[in-house]
Amino acid sequence: MTDRQSMDIPILRLGDVLVTGLINELDDKTATVFADELTERIATERARGVLIDISRLEIIDSFVARTLTELSTMARLLGARVIVAGMRPPVAITLVELGLQLTGVETALNAEQGMAALGWHHAPRPPEGGTRREALG
Repeated sequence: MTDRQSMDIPILRLGDVLVTGLINELDDKTATVFADELTERIATERARGVLIDISRLEIIDSFVARTLTELSTMARLLGARVIVAGMRPPVAITLVELGLQLTGVETALNAEQGMAALGWHHAPRPPEGGTRREALG
């Protein structure tokens, strides 16, 4: 395992889904540590799904793109589904211009749609002045 102290990307667990996000200017070392940590967590926590929110990622390079593809493949081999959510247009344009494909990587427009694809749904909001129990019926 790589040095955990250099891992500064939080990975949260919501039931059997792991949720994380990538920040801008992700260097190669951080990307590698992130992939190692996330893969280990998928295995040890028996996650069935992973949501990676990249909405804060403004640029992407070939190494990070390859890391996402490899991470998705490793997760599938461990029985988890990976969804990358929130890709910005400049990131998509860069991937196309570099001729990179995120083969095997599922995408969603935003984190909410990604979580829904993994089987999560937000509870309806209670009516104005009502209670949550009334909203759930």
